[in-house]
Amino acid sequence: MQTMKQGAPWPPATMEPLTIAHQATFSVGGTVTTHPGTFTTHSMDPAGQTTHGDHAFIACQIPVDARRLPLAFLHGDGQFGRTWQTTADGREGFQTIFLRRRHSVYLIDQPRRGGAGQSTLAPTQPLVAKDQAWYEQFRIGLWPERFPGVQFSGDPEALDQYFRHMVPNTGPFDVDVAASGVAALFDKIGPGILVSHSQGGGVGWAAVLKQPEIRAVISYEPGSNFIFPRGEAPAPMPSSGGELHAVEVEPELFERFTRIPIIMYYGDYIPEQPSPNRGVDLWRVRLDMARLWAEAVNRRGGDVTVVHLPSIGITGNTHFPFSDLNNVEIADLMSAFLAEKHLDL
Repeated sequence: MQTMKQGAPWPPATMEPLTIAHQATFSVGGTVTTHPGTFTTHSMDPAGQTTHGDHAFIACQIPVDARRLPLAFLHGDGQFGRTWQTTADGREGFQTIFLRRRHSVYLIDQPRRGGAGQSTLAPTQPLVAKDQAWYEQFRIGLWPERFPGVQFSGDPEALDQYFRHMVPNTGPFDVDVAASGVAALFDKIGPGILVSHSQGGGVGWAAVLKQPEIRAVISYEPGSNFIFPRGEAPAPMPSSGGELHAVEVEPELFERFTRIPIIMYYGDYIPEQPSPNRGVDLWRVRLDMARLWAEAVNRRGGDVTVVHLPSIGITGNTHFPFSDLNNVEIADLMSAFLAEKHLDL
């Protein structure tokens, strides 16, 4: 069994102090189930007992002189709130970067994941070894090689930390349950901006349909649950990583996407033509569908932008642009979008 390599001293060199006006953790949403029978005092028998589950877990930090609209950060598949915290190589993540820019930050652990692990349904995810598959799917390279110019630390300890970000589902993944948790957060905090990643992008689209308090969406490499008006969804898109299917809703519900600004960012190493390498090819069809989805929203007067980072001269980014070596540059793009849409007041 491998042991963790001891790297640089901890903590690393500090930056300027950051003053927090308030911080807290809490749960939102969820359900309560009751087991049949009658509870007996001093018994651990489940009869008559309740389970509070399927809620989202929130960690919030509010800076001094905070901007009006908070940022709510939602992770992707196999991840939890740690996605947005310290990077695998020890630098500040988006949580702290945007706190320094006077944004209130809410980190979401979606229901049945991470700190929101209490599920009302039994786990269905078996323990499977797949670090190397994640390495390729997250586009660091094709194991064990790295892509040329990749914006991921070459320190072995950073890769060890990266793999240790992964967590299992504690119950079946359910888009509606996860989206209800996101919507419940905005019920509590009011208007805000949703920042999503990967599988969380699909959860975010479903949350927009539930929650008018979401005033904008910034999504990094959304990978599922693209929602089209009924009758207008593209055909399933095949890739060596499997087929990607769209979702359909009634046109009047779809119109909700036209009421807010939305931007999506995709990184590097996404092939333009079909590839036998599943880890990269599955992103080819996701980028293609994102573009089709943006066109569908914009035809109806919406404001959706798809940014493929290499097309604007930013290269080497993985599936996690916000924690890559150039994450401050990526954060600057997000800040520019917020300023352009007057969302940073």
